[in-house]
Formats: sequence, C-alpha cells, structure tokens
Amino acid sequence: MSTVRYLTGITTSGTPHLGNYVGSIRPSVQASLRDGVESFYFLADYHALIKIDDPARIQRSTLEIAASWLAAGLNPERVTFYRQSDIPEIPELTWFLTCVTGKGILNRAHAYKASVDKNTQAGLEPDADVTAGLFMYPVLMGADILMFNAHHVPVGRDQIQHIEMARDMAHSFNHRYGEHFVPPLAAIEESVATLPGLDGRKMSKSYDNTIPLFAPREQLKKLIAGIKTDSLEPGAAKDTKDSALFQIYQAFASPEETATMAKLFAQGIGWGEAKEKLFERIDQEIAPMRERYQFLIDHPKEVQSILQHGALKARSVATPFMATLRQAVGLRNLASEAINGVKKSTKTAGALFKQYREKDGLFYFKFVDAKGELLIQSLGFESPKLAGQAIAQLKAEGPSALGSPLSALNASPERIEAALESLREQD
Repeated sequence: MSTVRYLTGITTSGTPHLGNYVGSIRPSVQASLRDGVESFYFLADYHALIKIDDPARIQRSTLEIAASWLAAGLNPERVTFYRQSDIPEIPELTWFLTCVTGKGILNRAHAYKASVDKNTQAGLEPDADVTAGLFMYPVLMGADILMFNAHHVPVGRDQIQHIEMARDMAHSFNHRYGEHFVPPLAAIEESVATLPGLDGRKMSKSYDNTIPLFAPREQLKKLIAGIKTDSLEPGAAKDTKDSALFQIYQAFASPEETATMAKLFAQGIGWGEAKEKLFERIDQEIAPMRERYQFLIDHPKEVQSILQHGALKARSVATPFMATLRQAVGLRNLASEAINGVKKSTKTAGALFKQYREKDGLFYFKFVDAKGELLIQSLGFESPKLAGQAIAQLKAEGPSALGSPLSALNASPERIEAALESLREQD
C-alpha cells in the first residue's frame, strides 16, 4: 500500500482552547496513528506575523500549542512535527510560487476581499491597513503544502479556497517547469465538531468566548458555570438543538453518554446539574493530559529540542527538493552548463486547461493559449470528475464539443483548434 501524506498546521496566535482541541488537535492525533499515512504537523508562526505584532505572545503561543499537541498524544517519532520558521526553504518556495500565481487569483481570496469590503463600507480606501502579508497569505499557505507534496490537507469548509489556490499554483508551476508538485486535496472531516463558546457563538479568540484547553480544574469549572443558557427552571424540558452546553458535551461524550444526556434534557435537568456533568466529562478527558502539558510548559528546552529534531526531519525532505526546484527554474551552477551555450529546456509554455472550484461549490475550468489569453471559460459542474470529462471531450472532439452545454466560448473555433493542436503536440 502506497503512503499518503497529510499536512496540518495551527497558527501560533493565542492559547489553545477546547474548540482547537476538538476541531484540530484531537482528530490530528488520531489521524497520525493510521497505517499507510505519513503525517506532517507544523506550528504556523510565519502566519502569526500577519495578525500579531506582539513578539512575546507569538513565542508563548508557540510553546503552548506545541505542548498541547504533545500532551494530547502526538508522537514526534511517528510524525514530522516542526516549526514553520525553522524551515528556510518555505519562504524561498513562497517566492517561486509568487512568480507563477496570478494577482487576480489573490484578489479573490476571502480574507482579502473581506478587508476590502469592510473598508469600502466604511468609506475608506479599499486597501487601507491591508498589508502585503495578508494579501500574500494564500501563497505562503501554498508553500507550506507543496513543500512536502501533501496529498490531503484537513481543513474546515472556510479554508477550501486556499487548497484550491494551492492546486492552481501547483498546476501553474508544473506547466512551466515540469511535473514537480502533487496538486493537494482538501480533506473535510464532516464528523469533526465546531464548538460553541461561552456566549453560544463559535468558540473563537476573536469573540473572547473561549475555554482554555488546559485551564486548571477550578478555573475550568468556573468557566463552564458561565456558559450562556436560557431561563428555564429545573423540571422544564429543555431543547438540545440550540444548547451550547449540550453541543459541547456531545463533542466529548460517547454516543451512549450523549443519549443519556438528551434524556435528562427532556426530563428537565437543571442547568446547574447539567453544567456539573459537562465539567466532569471534559475533565475526565483533559485531566490525564494536564500534567504532561504543565511539565512541557515548565521545561521549554525539551519542547525546543523536539521541534529542532522535527525540523531536521522536515529539512531532509525540503532541502533536496528545493535544490531540484532551483535547478528547474534556472537558478543553477553556471559552470555546469556547456561553454558554448546554456542547454534549453525541452519543455515550453503552451496551451493549458486549469480546473478550480468557486465559492458556489461548483467546479470550473478554463482553457488558455500559450500567451495566457483566455479561450474558453466553462460553466459550473457538480464534481471535478464531470469537469474532467468535459475537458477530455474538448480535447477529443475539438470546438465541435462546444455544441453541448459544456462551456462559454471566448474565442473563434479556429483559435481554439490551434491551441488544442499545440496541446496535443505537448502531450
């Protein structure tokens, strides 16, 4: 069975909370134990610089997140566990990808568009207070993924666009310089819970409604007591559907325990008793990890040593791969070429099909000629397989395939046929 690579990162911008644990840390640790899987886990401290300008906070967060993953059972001998900033090949690859990524793609990035929309609504310049770091965030994320040719990247649905961008970067680079990158796929874990916070909204540092993952037992109990509930008295039946308390309990409990709690809700359990049961259930899972976590926090040199060991493992992959990429783009030893002239690459830029996914959830493709000019822009397809079948039909039948509702024509059939012919010659 061939090995499949998974890659996961967490931005070092704050103290890990229960939502991070349920949504990322716990499923990541579980995934690392599967056979036939090679896992890469990293602390995204370069990404933290985009939104955090407090050096002490980034340092502290890096230690806390590393300690949380290790305390939760991540085995650094079984996986590659490293800090992003310890891999100098990543920013170099970011520049390589920057040079093959269209600005128009980055203009459509959700985070950048949200900032522009916010400024526009406030009557400000569209790019007011928008840093180049925020704008280039998707390229750095693409480098994180493509550096190790990860096959799958576990992400939430709000991050799918970044994976699609990384795929586009891989295709663009491969088209110019040969097949070097594996286009990654987003791995959506439908069963992974999104925890509500103390106020019922999604648990998030930006809402200041979090419960720290390794809060001391008494602090954990006090925070859980503060979870927002309705005013129903004991004895009155309570609905589980919109209850933040029940949703948090469900994320930690077994199916049998969850069913028992649902019955108690229907029977009118008091909120105080329900919160006590929630506290005991969470502490049952977290308490065994708390001692290991505190030990690591108190011994940062041990965490540093583990991360440095992980960086060596990561660079054993990244360094030779980067040497190959430097050779591919022409950053070469000048003495290695023939005296009478540089050897020309046998691969030349030509026509190209590009597949991608839009916010509407549909899959599209476009066909561009050797100059990058758009020839065909497709309609939306329900799956990448259908989009691929449409591309295959166009390659086989030429412009006549446009008689079916496959795509929007942006050039004459003659231009399209000429580009298709050049594509066939490349193949």
